[in-house]
Amino acid sequence: MDFGGIGGTVVVVVLMVLLVAANMFLRFRRGENTPLGMAVSLLSAVNKNIKLVENFKFHWQSKKFKTGKWEGNKTKLHFLPQELLTTLSHTFAMVEGFNEKMDAARKYKSDSYMASVDVDKLKAPLAESKQELEEWLQVNIRNPEMHPKRRGLFSGGLFR
Repeated sequence: MDFGGIGGTVVVVVLMVLLVAANMFLRFRRGENTPLGMAVSLLSAVNKNIKLVENFKFHWQSKKFKTGKWEGNKTKLHFLPQELLTTLSHTFAMVEGFNEKMDAARKYKSDSYMASVDVDKLKAPLAESKQELEEWLQVNIRNPEMHPKRRGLFSGGLFR
C-alpha cells in the first residue's frame, strides 16, 4: 500500500500540534511566576484552607492544610505590602503548626487527639488573609507591571 506522502504530512502536523501544546504549557507556567500569578495561587491556597477548616469538625481525619504555594513563593513576594506579608506569614505559620499537630496525631494513631485540635483558631487569620489578598488583587489587576509579558509562538516560549 502506497500512501503517497500522507505519512510525511501527518508527521509535520503532529509536530506542529506538539509545538503549540508545549508553548501553551510554558505560557501557563510563566503566568504562575508573575506577581499576579503568585497572589492568585496564594489566594487559592487560603480558600482551600478555609474549606478544610469548615469541614474539619465533620471530617477531622481530612487532608493536611495547604502550604506549598506559600513555601514556594514566600521569598519572592517583595511586591506585596509589608502588612499583607506579615498577615500571610503569621497565618501560614499557624497552618504549619496545625499540620504538625495532625501529623503527630496520625503518627500515634490518636483519634482523640485529632478530635481535640481546635482549628477554629485559624478562621480569623485565614479570613483576614483572604480579604487582604482580594483587596490587593483588586487594586493591582489592571497594573501592567503585574502581568506576564506578552509573547507569541515565535517571539518567546520555545523559540527564545
